[in-house]
Amino acid sequence: MENELRPFWNRIFNYNWKFGLFLILIVCIPRFILVLNANATGNYSSIGLIMVISGIVPFIFLSKYGRKKAGITKPLKYKRLLIAFAAGLIVSILLYFLGHCLYGNSYENWYAYIGKSYHIPAGINQTNKAILFGIMTITGMTFSPIGEELFFRGIVHSGFVKSIGENKASLVDSTAFGVTHISHFGLVFINLQWHFLTIPALIWVSCMFLVSILFFIFKKYTGSIVGAMICHAAFNLGMIYCIFYRM
Repeated sequence: MENELRPFWNRIFNYNWKFGLFLILIVCIPRFILVLNANATGNYSSIGLIMVISGIVPFIFLSKYGRKKAGITKPLKYKRLLIAFAAGLIVSILLYFLGHCLYGNSYENWYAYIGKSYHIPAGINQTNKAILFGIMTITGMTFSPIGEELFFRGIVHSGFVKSIGENKASLVDSTAFGVTHISHFGLVFINLQWHFLTIPALIWVSCMFLVSILFFIFKKYTGSIVGAMICHAAFNLGMIYCIFYRM
């Protein structure tokens, strides 16, 4: 019988919900703290490192068989990736309209708060703005979609599947995904003080949970983690566009 874990790790861990929870704790807690620190200091260099670590975790722990079971394989039909892309883009724009309708451009709007991390200079001309948008778009469509999907919809999800099945596992990894994103918005650093925005945070975490479910749906629909990555990348594209050109 083939094992999902590499031989070394297979002697230490059982590939089940306990292993999935272990990964959530050792990756998400440090990530949460580092993102909060980045929001306070304005230095976001550690965020890319977090995403790289998240992305390599499956390759450290999983065997070839385990990676296949986690969805790290070719999509069934590449045309389905276009649908995944469209869905991610549409949902991110809808989330913009929700935030704008409820909170305008205040920092209670999740996109407005996240946007301050982009350091868009006031009065920037259109050429330089387009260049900065391009840089943010490239990084936003690569690091987090690859790192987070390999981690949450990949190895974490697969570990929980062994114990509780696909659908319940999706609820678990989506909850972890949503709660982790409180560090991006919800617990905010404004005017040198920390604030917890209760209602906006609840809305944001709920939306991140639902978006995570969407990523899982497109992982299943495409038969590959690539479907989740494409949907996630398109979501980030829509978010970055709204921050740069709609706010």
